[in-house]
Amino acid sequence: MVSQQIKDYLERSSWIRKMFEEGIKLKKTHGEDRVLDLTLGNPDLPPPPRVKETLQKIIENYEPSFHRYMPNAGFPFVREVMAKKVSIEQGVTLTSEDIIMTCGAAGALNIIFKTLLNPGEEVIFPSPFFVEYLFYTENHQGIPKPVSTNPDFSLNLEALDQNITEKTKIVLINSPNNPTGQIYTEEEIKSLAKLLSEKSKIFGHPIYLVSDEPYRNLVFDNHQVPSIFKHYPNSLIAYSFSKELSLAGERIGFVAVHPEIQPKKLILEGLILCNRILGFVNAPALAQRLAAECAFAKVETNIYKRRRDLICDMLQEAGLEFVKPKGGLFIFPKVPMDDVTFCQKLKEHLILAVPGRGFGVSNHIRLSFCVDEETLKRHKSSFIEAVKTILNQA
Repeated sequence: MVSQQIKDYLERSSWIRKMFEEGIKLKKTHGEDRVLDLTLGNPDLPPPPRVKETLQKIIENYEPSFHRYMPNAGFPFVREVMAKKVSIEQGVTLTSEDIIMTCGAAGALNIIFKTLLNPGEEVIFPSPFFVEYLFYTENHQGIPKPVSTNPDFSLNLEALDQNITEKTKIVLINSPNNPTGQIYTEEEIKSLAKLLSEKSKIFGHPIYLVSDEPYRNLVFDNHQVPSIFKHYPNSLIAYSFSKELSLAGERIGFVAVHPEIQPKKLILEGLILCNRILGFVNAPALAQRLAAECAFAKVETNIYKRRRDLICDMLQEAGLEFVKPKGGLFIFPKVPMDDVTFCQKLKEHLILAVPGRGFGVSNHIRLSFCVDEETLKRHKSSFIEAVKTILNQA
């Protein structure tokens, strides 16, 4: 028999997958070109040219030893490159010892939680949120604790203040955010750092700030993602190349540890051990070599920006409220009825979206930018007409 916990998880995590499977059925029945599928955040842009060049270089200089085990933290030369990357992005100098290569940001978060959490300790994160945060926290006997954001999805410092308790071990943020596209400002990060410093003193133990950053370099309109390392020493970053290099299936990322985190030596040893004992063992060898050569490359973000603008135009003409995303791959418009019902009605018009309750907030839907411009343009009028029809029936 499947465990009761997994049965519960299957129910709670079903929305994205359910809508994706519905899309497969609709495409078979009506034809792929007639269905507008806005459900999955599966990066569809080609990787930057440097990725192919690097793969060719690896083949040309191929050695069987490329596939062997390396230290659980990753190849030293790869960790050096990642330390340079993070030093530039965060404005704080790291060394290779501050980096652990992982199986994407998901692997990074899981080894962080395994290392830091005692049973019953809390992980607080702003809501709406990436649904896997619930499961990653409970994987390691932690208590997930979503906290509401402001109407524009910015951090609600008052709500965070009220929800941090002596059991709080980690505050987890994701900026640009999935599903909202919101970027937390430097002032928000400063205020959060001050709050965590104060709470850490009150409760007599560090509260760690973890930043999940798979979308850091997918930003629009000259926005910037501020550094957390500049403002809070007890912090860690979970990073992934899935989006900025369009390498989602390669599962390559890393943990970056603030050089002044406490207790640094023990935390680093714990992260490396957990990378091993959780079954990851090490990040994929070839993907590490690829990331080392392509760490400063990225996809054409202007393509995602144009798609964002198209979807925003569609939503505006259709009469739905939304907060314009500053980065990432998603938009999270508000709908004036039950979100599941709204998605079901969209499906009748061959349009697929994900109910907001899958991300902790009802009466919203999530739409993905991972659809080419021509498809969006072709479906624009039908999308607007479908939404207006649904709103008139409400």
